[in-house]
Amino acid sequence: MDSIIVKSFVRPLLSLVLIVVLNSCLNTAKKSNNEDSKATINEDSKDAIYPSDVIPFMDEWKILLGDGTHRDTLINYAKEDFFYVANDGVTNWVVYKTPNSGITSRTSSNTRTELGQKKHWTPEIGGKLNGTLKVMHVSTSGDARVAASFSVVVGQIHSDEGHENEPIKIFYKKFPGHTKGSVFWNYEINTEGDNSKRWDFSTAVWGHDMSVVGPDSTSYPEEPKDGIELGEEFSYEINVYEGTMYLTFKSEGHGTKTFTKNLLKSDFSNKSDIPQQILTLYAAIGRDGVERENAYSGEIQYFKQGAYNQTNGKSPEENIVWSTGAEIYDGDIAKQYANGSYTEVWFKEATVGEGTVPIYNTF
Repeated sequence: MDSIIVKSFVRPLLSLVLIVVLNSCLNTAKKSNNEDSKATINEDSKDAIYPSDVIPFMDEWKILLGDGTHRDTLINYAKEDFFYVANDGVTNWVVYKTPNSGITSRTSSNTRTELGQKKHWTPEIGGKLNGTLKVMHVSTSGDARVAASFSVVVGQIHSDEGHENEPIKIFYKKFPGHTKGSVFWNYEINTEGDNSKRWDFSTAVWGHDMSVVGPDSTSYPEEPKDGIELGEEFSYEINVYEGTMYLTFKSEGHGTKTFTKNLLKSDFSNKSDIPQQILTLYAAIGRDGVERENAYSGEIQYFKQGAYNQTNGKSPEENIVWSTGAEIYDGDIAKQYANGSYTEVWFKEATVGEGTVPIYNTF
C-alpha cells in the first residue's frame, strides 16, 4: 500500500521537475537568440559588430550624432538608434540615423549623424572620398515650397576657416508619395565680404536639382523619371586634385555622371555671373552675393560623410529656401522616429585618401 502511495506522489513530482527544466532551457535559448539579434548594435557585447568592422577607415574620423554626442575615437564604437551596423540579408551596412530636431553643431540648424575627417587639407593639396550607399528614409513632413525639405546630405567638403562654407554637398531628396527621388550636388560660393549673401548653385545628377519645388506647401512637382528610389544603391567619388574637384556618380541601371569644378578660380565673381536658378530661388530671401575671385584657394578643408538631415522644424516664413517647417514633436527623438521625422542612410563601402590624377573609367 505504501509503495503505491509513494509511486503516485513521485511520478507527478518528476513530471513537474521536467517541465520546469524544459521551460528554463527554452527561456535561455530565447534570451540567447534575442541577444544575438541585437549584437550588431549592443556595444557592450563581445560579439558586437561595429561600424569600424564594416568600413575600416573609421580611425580617420570623428563623429557628431543627432542627440549631440561627440566622439573622437570610432574604433569599436556604436550607438543604438544613431550609428550602428545593420544587415540586409546579404551585406553588413553602417547606419547613420538622425531626427529632424535634436542637438547639432554651432554653425547649423540641422541635425546630423555624420563623420568629420580629422585630417585637413587645402584644394591645392587635395583629397579623395568615395562612398557606396543607399538612403533608406527621408523626412515625410516638410513644406513642399522649401528647397531643403525631404532631403539629406550624404557627403560634403567643409571649410575650416574663413566663412566655413562648403564647396560641395551631395544631396538625396524625395517628395512624399513619390517612388523616386533626386540626387544632386550643390556648390556654395565662398562669398566676397558679407557671408549673409551666400547661396548654393545646384546641379542634378539623377532627377531634379534643388531648385525644383512645389507650387504650394502641400503640392509636389512631377516625379523624376530617372530618379533613385529609397533603398536603391549608388556611389559617389569626390576627388580634389591640384585645385580642381572631379566628381563621379554611379548607379546600376543609370548612366554614370561626371562633373568638374575649379576651386581656385571663381565662376561667380561678378553680379552678371549669378545664374538664373539663384535669382529665382533666392529672390525671396535677398541672397545675391558674389564669390571672391580665388574661390577656396588656400583655404583649409575636410570631408564629411553620413546623414546630415536638411529637414528642420524652423518656420518657412523665416527662410523659404532652408527652413522646412517639418514636424519635430517638441524635439522628442523617439516620437520623431516613430512618425517619420528623421533620415536614415546606409553605407557599405567608403574610402578616404589623397587626391589622384582623375581617370573616370577606373572608378
